[in-house]
Amino acid sequence: MAVRHVVPAPRAALHEPEFRGREWDYVKSCIDDGWVSSGGAFVDRFERDLAAMLDMGFAVACANGTAALQVALEVAGVSPGDEVFVPALTFVATSNAVQHCGAIPHFVDCDEDSLGLDPQALKKHLGLVAVCRDGRTTNRDTGRRIKAIVPVHIFGHPARMTEICKIASEYGLSVVEDATEALGSRAGGRPVGSDGVMSVLSFNGNKIVTTGGGGAILTNDQEIARRARHVTTTAKLPHRWAFIHDQPGYNFRLPNINAALGCAQLERLPDFVGRKRRLAQAYAEVFRGNSDVTFLVERAGTQSNYWLNAILLRPGLEEQRDRILERLNDAGLQSRPAWTPMHQLSYQTGFPRADLPVTESICARLINLPSSPRLADGLAA
Repeated sequence: MAVRHVVPAPRAALHEPEFRGREWDYVKSCIDDGWVSSGGAFVDRFERDLAAMLDMGFAVACANGTAALQVALEVAGVSPGDEVFVPALTFVATSNAVQHCGAIPHFVDCDEDSLGLDPQALKKHLGLVAVCRDGRTTNRDTGRRIKAIVPVHIFGHPARMTEICKIASEYGLSVVEDATEALGSRAGGRPVGSDGVMSVLSFNGNKIVTTGGGGAILTNDQEIARRARHVTTTAKLPHRWAFIHDQPGYNFRLPNINAALGCAQLERLPDFVGRKRRLAQAYAEVFRGNSDVTFLVERAGTQSNYWLNAILLRPGLEEQRDRILERLNDAGLQSRPAWTPMHQLSYQTGFPRADLPVTESICARLINLPSSPRLADGLAA
C-alpha cells in the first residue's frame, strides 16, 4: 500500500482567513431561506456596503477578481487587438484578464518604494512608443491602438494614482484600477480604488476579506454599472418568465451564499486592517537598522492595509533569497518570493514591453512574510 506524505500545516501561514464574526449566522440564513445562488438580499447588501466603503456610487459583485477585471476592461472599451499597459510586477490574473478580452498586455516597470507602476517610467516609455492622432493613441511600432492602463496596488500599497491618471488623461487612455489586494488601504485620505473610471476587488480565500471566491467592479458611473451588471448576468433582459438575451454575456455574478460570508467579513474589516498594521509595525521594528534587509513600508501620504508584508534583500544578496525561503518554510513560517515577472512567463515573452530593470531587481530580492491578522494578537495596540 502506498504511503501518502502529509505536509504539516505551517505554524504561521502566509495569509489565512479568519471567521470570528457573524459569518455562520449569515450563511445559515441563506441555507434556511433557500437563496444560495446569484439572487438574494445579501448580494444587494454586499454591493451597497462595498460602494459605501470605497466612497463609490456603484458596485457589481462578480465570481472572482479576474472576471471582474475582464468585464471592467470590456466595458471600458478595450477591444480585441488593443494594447493595455500593465505592470510586469503583478499576479498573472492582471495580464490574463487583458488577454481574455482579446487584447495584448504591454508591460511597464514599477518603482521600488511602492512596487506599483512607475509614472516616470510610464511617461518615458509612452514618449518613445506612442503616437497620438485624432484622439487615438497608437503604438508606433505595432500600429495597434493603446486603450487603457491597469495600475495595481501591490500587497496593499497604494500606487501613484494622481500621476498615473494625469498621464492617462494626456494620452486619452482609460484607467481601470486593479485594487484586488488593497481593500482598506487609503491614499491622500481617500479609499484606494476610487481614482479610475472603474476599479476591481478580489475576495479570494487569501485576501483581507474573503467570500471564498469572488470579486467586484466599482464605479461612480451609473451607466457603466448597469452595463457591467447586465453582461455579468448572461445579458438577460428582465422578464417574469422569458429568456431573452441581447448580447453574448457571462455567468459571472457572485452567489448569495458567498455574499453573505462577505457581508460578515466587511463588518470586521477595520479590525483586520488595524491588526495587520500592528503586525507590520512589529516587523518594521525587527528589521530597523538591518543593512542587509529592508522592510517595505507605506510611502508618505498613504495608508497600506499591509495585505502581505514584504522584505527586500539588498542588491548583491539575490543568491541568498531561496536559501532564506527554504529555512523559513522548513521552520513552519510560510513565505514566498514575488511572482515571476509577467514578461518572463513563456506564453508572454513576445508581448511589447518597456525596459524593466526595477521589476527584475525586486523580483530577485523580495520575500513575503507571514501576514495573517491573528499574528498581531498579543501585540501592543
